Amino acid sequence: QVQLVESGGGSVQAGGSLRLSCAASGYTYSTNYIGWFRQAPGKEREGVASIYTDGGLIRYADAAKGRFTISQDNAKNTVYLQMNSLKPEDTGIYYCAAGSRSSGWFPIFWSLARGYNFWGQGTQVTVSS
Repeated sequence: QVQLVESGGGSVQAGGSLRLSCAASGYTYSTNYIGWFRQAPGKEREGVASIYTDGGLIRYADAAKGRFTISQDNAKNTVYLQMNSLKPEDTGIYYCAAGSRSSGWFPIFWSLARGYNFWGQGTQVTVSS
């Protein structure tokens, strides 16, 4: 079993920044990647960014490219999502999730929620105009 805890959400004005943290514990040896998903009211959960933790292979959604950065601190078993130039459409609940599929699977299918078998509780991000 793997436990994931998100933190760092809050309310900011458009153009502001937030850094989200995802702390992993438990049997983390069984996971190969950690990603961030978000869900706005009435919308489907969507992948934002993900990192294959052995080697640092990274993927971003088009909406996140150039503004968001995913990174890891292996010593702390923590993955971060630095979010800059935030827009109102970034508002939603942000979840971190971990999965155990192969490095061959990851580059193409990283954004599929069914590829992640451990999920955090979520943290709210609100961006006002």
